[in-house]
Amino acid sequence: MQQDFSVRFWGVRGSIACSGPETQRYGGNTACIEMWCGDRLLVFDAGTGARPLGLSLSERIKSPFRFDHFFSHTHWDHIAGLPFFCPAYGDGNEINVWAGHLMPDADIEAVLRQAMTEPLFPVPLDVFHADISFKDFTGGETLEIGDGISIRTAVLNHPNGATGYRVEFGGRAACYVTDTEHVPGRPDENVSGLIKDADLVIYDSTYSDDEFSAYEGWGHSTWQEGVRLAGKAGVKKLAIFHHDPGRSDDALDAIGQKAADMFAGAFIAREGTTVSP
Repeated sequence: MQQDFSVRFWGVRGSIACSGPETQRYGGNTACIEMWCGDRLLVFDAGTGARPLGLSLSERIKSPFRFDHFFSHTHWDHIAGLPFFCPAYGDGNEINVWAGHLMPDADIEAVLRQAMTEPLFPVPLDVFHADISFKDFTGGETLEIGDGISIRTAVLNHPNGATGYRVEFGGRAACYVTDTEHVPGRPDENVSGLIKDADLVIYDSTYSDDEFSAYEGWGHSTWQEGVRLAGKAGVKKLAIFHHDPGRSDDALDAIGQKAADMFAGAFIAREGTTVSP
């Protein structure tokens, strides 16, 4: 019997949270993903979407509980929700926090402590009551976390570094590949290898090909590059993710239609949507 394997989007925007009538349908929170591998919970990034995720988990799951929290990197839009993430305050909760982009010059605990230090934030990381274990690794490693879950990682092309993840469970694979910049005309081998034959790929699609030249060096990719990579790698579903904060719902509708015409498995990531790899 195949075990449940699901992904829910809680934050799908990049760079900065945005609200208003033009972003209501797809959502304005920054990156945060909830993933279930059977009874095991994995969380990816802690953008502003971490706040509603935390509230939902606190309602659905009786404390104490244990889960793993993986960071693609630690720019503000991917950590801004952490101080408002309810499970971190739960007595007895156990959280393994993982990051693969900081060693050897830094570590994830030190970076998150710095982010929650005056005058940047009024209370320190020690305000959390959960039992938090910090686990740094080097991009490219494979993480075996038990319960039949294997996580391959890859180095991504982003200022200050970033990590892509491939979660393999129950014969299926879901990949989280955000904040990465491609080189036009040259597929990124790190990404191609990570996503090969994956059932679901969540990909940084901040820009379009027409916009890309104006943002070279910013560390982001395009929805068309995601489609090209997915087609060549034999991917089944492609989630267009990390939407530019200036991209309206109507603009995303148009991108979604064009992407689906080019690749049948493509869709626009939307807050509140749950998909199965």
